[in-house]
Amino acid sequence: MGVFLLDDHEVVRRGLRDLLDAEPDLRVVGEAANAREAIARAPAVRPHVAVLDVRLGSSGEGGDHEGIEVCRELRARLPGLACLMLTSFDDDEALFDAIMAGAAGYVLKQINGSDLVSAVRTVAGGRSMLDPGATARVMARLRGPEPSGPPELERLSPREREILELIGDGLTNRQIAERLFLAEKTVKNRISSILSKLGVGRRIQAAVIAERMKERGTGQ
Repeated sequence: MGVFLLDDHEVVRRGLRDLLDAEPDLRVVGEAANAREAIARAPAVRPHVAVLDVRLGSSGEGGDHEGIEVCRELRARLPGLACLMLTSFDDDEALFDAIMAGAAGYVLKQINGSDLVSAVRTVAGGRSMLDPGATARVMARLRGPEPSGPPELERLSPREREILELIGDGLTNRQIAERLFLAEKTVKNRISSILSKLGVGRRIQAAVIAERMKERGTGQ
């Protein structure tokens, strides 16, 4: 499967390329040193996974999350692309932004090589690679007071809201099907409809909205 790399440090890109190209099922098909190059090059090579540095051109914690904007832009152009965000800092703000941009995974650069390879394969397979502890902190952030839930929730049918709540509880499609006495294919189709109505592309984004809905009592 093809992998695209974005990092403003050449030595990091070289290390990632050597690591991934050593795997028989992975191949680096392109790379970029900045956001402009990534947005121009990645769509042409159509990678399965993009490994994106969160901060570009910054050596401190105050840097912008430019890599997250690249994730958002690339997923708009390549909806099937799985973005794995790579960062030196454990930053809840960046994690939240990455989830809402459609990132499939978020890992620290301190990760060892074998775990990074595993993370690439995980997101390529359509699964999320998000640290449970960090994700829990993001969910806690969503519990702040706001008067109402997202207006997109009004588009959901009662059954779709019920399924959304179960997504927020972490249930799989099969578990949701068993809970609601539905065919698993029906649940899959319903979830596709839910994502479309909410204007999001990934299940984890729907789970974030479900948590917000539950905490604010808008799911009643």
